[in-house]
Amino acid sequence: IALEKKMAVMTVSYRDAIDAAISKRLLSGLPTTIAMRGYVFKESGGDPVALTAKSCKVVYDLWDEVFRVTVTQAGGQTTTVAVNVEGVMRNCAETKKIPFMERASMKDATRYFVAVLVEVNPVSADMLDRIKRWVTRPNGSTSLSSSDSLFGSFVGLFVTRIQSADKRLQFRTQAFLPPVAAVTPDATAKP
Repeated sequence: IALEKKMAVMTVSYRDAIDAAISKRLLSGLPTTIAMRGYVFKESGGDPVALTAKSCKVVYDLWDEVFRVTVTQAGGQTTTVAVNVEGVMRNCAETKKIPFMERASMKDATRYFVAVLVEVNPVSADMLDRIKRWVTRPNGSTSLSSSDSLFGSFVGLFVTRIQSADKRLQFRTQAFLPPVAAVTPDATAKP
């Protein structure tokens, strides 16, 4: 958990979602989707206060023998190519500095945690559409409120168990205080 400009960001790996069976399926040429949702909660309880999401679609190009990867997350959609499963893991089973909440929305003395849900090949196209709509909102729009039209659907998706996904992984971060800006030494100060 760190502070990047005005956003709290998270770096996390969820490579456990890609087991041997999923790795084998990646090579089949059939599309594989890896969807991650991270809900921010106050440690004291209650409804989630923010959300981050990342969706990754992977198709092995049998002709060119490369993986075609489409990543949808805050900031938009990108496409890339990976030459092996390790490249797919770096792109689709990790997040690096993904924004999850505006720092100004966090209370200094309040502890938070992020509950993460990862699904491989969730069957619900509706759920994937909702993730895409969420992550394509304007930057800095990560906060949730009960008046947010997507709030209920996302809480429902977190609570509901979608048993038809090929693989499901849930975990949470340790509780943390809001991140603060790193203090850099003044270059003009004398030792």
